[in-house]
Amino acid sequence: MFDLVPFRNRSRRDVVERDEDPFNSLVSGFFDDVMDFAGRSFRADIKESDEEYTIEAEMPGMKKEDIQLEINDDYLTISAEHQEEKEEKKENYIRRERRQGKYTRSFYLENVNQDDIKAEYDEGVLKVHLPKEEKTPVKKRTIDIE
Repeated sequence: MFDLVPFRNRSRRDVVERDEDPFNSLVSGFFDDVMDFAGRSFRADIKESDEEYTIEAEMPGMKKEDIQLEINDDYLTISAEHQEEKEEKKENYIRRERRQGKYTRSFYLENVNQDDIKAEYDEGVLKVHLPKEEKTPVKKRTIDIE
């Protein structure tokens, strides 16, 4: 139903070299975390019941209007774009901050009734309900060991 793709591959040599120098480890660890967060899409949990699949995507700070769901060739794409600008003026300083982010995730759909997909957004969590077209029986059998 859903594909899982590792997002980061590190060679063993990179990890060993980085760990040899404590300063390098501290600095690169800090920037790796910051840069990884900047490039990472939102987190999503996928649940399955007898009747449906449910995707729960964490999207804190987003408004419902910022989120788009689209189905194309059996792929559900969830995308969100957020822009925020704050300006604060006081006696001797001016502070102006801008944040912008665009996040996209796609999920392959199989055995889903695409016409009955429903979504809801509440307190930073998007829930997408994907009803199954047919119930898939649990296949269970024992395997003999040779």
